[in-house]
Amino acid sequence: MTLFTIDEVRKTFKNGDVEEEILKGINLSLKEGEITALVGASGSGKSTLLTIAAGLQPATDGQILFEGHNLTAMNEEQVRGLRASKFGFVFQFAHLVPFLTVAEQLLLMLDVAGSPLKKHEKKHEVNRLLQLVGLAHRQHAYPSSLSGGEKQRVAIARAIIHQPKVLFADEPTASLDSQRSKEIMLLLRTLTKTLNITTLLVTHDEEMLAYTDRIIKMSDGVVL
Repeated sequence: MTLFTIDEVRKTFKNGDVEEEILKGINLSLKEGEITALVGASGSGKSTLLTIAAGLQPATDGQILFEGHNLTAMNEEQVRGLRASKFGFVFQFAHLVPFLTVAEQLLLMLDVAGSPLKKHEKKHEVNRLLQLVGLAHRQHAYPSSLSGGEKQRVAIARAIIHQPKVLFADEPTASLDSQRSKEIMLLLRTLTKTLNITTLLVTHDEEMLAYTDRIIKMSDGVVL
């Protein structure tokens, strides 16, 4: 089922008196339970498209439709609420809070998302998810003691702890070696299928495309 639709999205930036069109009428539909990868050279517009789809920056024209709602017609407060409750984010670096344990990172995300779960239910959900990502034995560890791969696993767990409908992943393996990258992509694929999440991924690493369902190639602001 189509969950997310990008309809004739355009993005223009001003460079002095010159307007530069970064996205030139992008059309794209995302389905539940699928990983869609955006690939292309630097400057092709793939990261710009992801951030617009995620409501992190506005489009110049066009619309983003999610579950029948038009993100581009929402005000900033409504978009923030949608991001907190329905979207999850994974970036190149984990950006973990240094003074929180692994379990506390996830509990914080539940609070940010406004989870209605009671305290003991939140702890149960954290334990369940950490087992799912293979980090139950590290729940009391701080970020400084984690490997790069472990940090990214925590970041992924944090991104899906509130059961989002859409996961946005921008170069999630770029800071990892080849083996750790494959482990992270396998985890993303497993979670996408198990939890029926819609995942939109930006990557420059062609080896990671084997773990995706669909590949969208971009060049100069258009889909090839």
